[in-house]
Amino acid sequence: MAAPQRDYYEVLGVSRDADTKAIKEAFRKLALKYHPDRNKSPDAEERFKEIAAAYAILSDPKKRADYDERGFAGVAGFTPEDLFGGIDFGDIFGDLGFGFDFGGGLFDRLFRRAVKAPRRGQDIEVILNIPLQRVNLGGEERVRINRPVTCPACHGSGAAAGTSPRKCPDCEGTGKKTMAYQEKGGIRFQQISTCPKCSGSGALIEKPCNECEGRGEVERVETLSVNIPAGIEEGAALRIPGHGLPSRAANAPPGDLFVVVRTEPDPRFERHGADLWRTETIELVDAVLGTRLKVLGLEGNIEVTIPPGTQSDSVLRLRGKGLPSFGGGYRGDLNLRIIVHIPEHLSLKERRLYEQLRDMKQENSKHKWRTSS
Repeated sequence: MAAPQRDYYEVLGVSRDADTKAIKEAFRKLALKYHPDRNKSPDAEERFKEIAAAYAILSDPKKRADYDERGFAGVAGFTPEDLFGGIDFGDIFGDLGFGFDFGGGLFDRLFRRAVKAPRRGQDIEVILNIPLQRVNLGGEERVRINRPVTCPACHGSGAAAGTSPRKCPDCEGTGKKTMAYQEKGGIRFQQISTCPKCSGSGALIEKPCNECEGRGEVERVETLSVNIPAGIEEGAALRIPGHGLPSRAANAPPGDLFVVVRTEPDPRFERHGADLWRTETIELVDAVLGTRLKVLGLEGNIEVTIPPGTQSDSVLRLRGKGLPSFGGGYRGDLNLRIIVHIPEHLSLKERRLYEQLRDMKQENSKHKWRTSS
């Protein structure tokens, strides 16, 4: 049973009186989250199409007016070209500085299904660990992959130069063997199995290619340059078109490579989204009286005021001193978790001072008791 269509304003999470800028920003944020080239969840593609359709209607003044007046009936019957042809994806996403395909090819993949293309190769996925400083500043990283590619000598046929595979005579090029038999009562059965002569390929190679030994593929090591956008989210997948596995079908394109970005552990900070956390230990006297402290930030030392009476495990937030948010707009915070160090070994002089302090507090406590009674 098909899910009910959701209100376009609800899809984008905006009010019905939202202006064009608010609608555009809402679409941009959601499209970044659900773009199929970086979100690998099963429903990402459908969510992205729903978000794109909502934006296509609400960003066009006439379509929006028709929708506000008559609901879905007012905007029914549009082709994908009618909806998305006028959207400038480059204007919306062009400032990100990396290769997500928000227009052109993505539009074709998601909304144009009329022409059935040969089945493309499988996608592959690699993990890229990057330092925290790369997350902060963005920039180029290199990825080394070992993958099969179409053999350049035989162009994937597996046959030596000057020859070509011939159709398997046993299965007539289908790659399958069909056996039919009839049981009592007139019931006819068919058993379909992989052709043993050609192993299901439908073709026989009499003279294999010397370079790939008839496989049609050879192993190649590639080093690719990947542009990491500043503030990239943990686990984001960057798509590099055409660098996946070759297709088994003739003249079909290879799959894509997805580079999944992980942040390397950093001895200085813990990352939580755009926020950073760091633990600082201070002495008991500084917790009581307050002090000024130089702490390590992403881009140098930061002077921090520790207020008097700071308790152990309290948190000081340094706003805007964390990582940039993905897509821009703000920076996260640097959170300092303060640990108060209780001295384990005291000198004789220190012990006397602490004893005097305790006596003084006990005397003050007695005085307050006498006054109150």
